[in-house]
Amino acid sequence: MPATDTRQNILDVGQRLMADRGWGSVGINEVLGAAGVPKGSFYHWFSSKDAFGEAMIRNYFVGYLAEMDGILAGTSPAAGRLMDYWRNWRATQSLRDCQGRCLAVKLGAEVADLSESMRTALKAGTDSIVDRVRRTVEAGVVDGSIPVGLDAAATARTLYDLWLGASVMAKIQRDTAPLDNALAVTGRMLGVTRAG
Repeated sequence: MPATDTRQNILDVGQRLMADRGWGSVGINEVLGAAGVPKGSFYHWFSSKDAFGEAMIRNYFVGYLAEMDGILAGTSPAAGRLMDYWRNWRATQSLRDCQGRCLAVKLGAEVADLSESMRTALKAGTDSIVDRVRRTVEAGVVDGSIPVGLDAAATARTLYDLWLGASVMAKIQRDTAPLDNALAVTGRMLGVTRAG
């Protein structure tokens, strides 16, 4: 396996394990065992568990943002593209079955106070999500699919915060009702009559 593939394999396996069980419950030896990589390879790529965590979070957001860009791209009205993004969130980031796709939800509160480098990586990634939502809200105002006068920046931040909180509550309640509610509220905020 080429060296860059080894690094990516460690990041991918770590992401899946951490999204399932959290930062504190997964050790580096477990990641390396699951990845089939000797310990020396880890320290070739990462100086510490925190450095690995930061790289894993940044790697996660590269893939997440590429997928988000794919959903938000296109020429259909922006409100519909945003609703497609939130529906995709509801379908792929709920409860325990997110296959490594809900890392920000899983690690956000856990690592923000433990590691400044991981907190900064999470902030950069989530800020990038909010910025994409903001730009799409602005596009919706221009194309007429979102009400004029809506503050795009405040709306984007509020929607992201709503969905992040709904995701946490869905995990706590082991029920998708918080996500369903977030989808309905999102539709109302964006002026979309049919949110589901």
